[in-house]
Amino acid sequence: MTNMLSPEQCETMAEVRAGVDQTDRELVALLARRFGFMDAAARIKPDRATVRDEVRKAEVIDNVRGHARAAGIPEAVIAALWETLVEGSIAYEFERFDALRVDASAR
Repeated sequence: MTNMLSPEQCETMAEVRAGVDQTDRELVALLARRFGFMDAAARIKPDRATVRDEVRKAEVIDNVRGHARAAGIPEAVIAALWETLVEGSIAYEFERFDALRVDASAR
């Protein structure tokens, strides 16, 4: 992480934009780590039917709603982002699950 100004310290739009750009880079790095856990889930889960877990999906979204509330940011916006993120993660996990099984059967 660079020495980024806090939002409260910004006095110009250039500083704001630099902060947003740095935050976006950090978010992408965190998302890459999150998708790494989807790789692990695809490797660990015993069958394809366990990839989609609606109970866990609801729990994850409820958790981030609470984190958003505690952070003072809009819960509905964060829940909508996470709905997209979780659905994308599930699709990715299905792809990885299938690819791992195809690769294993080709050996």
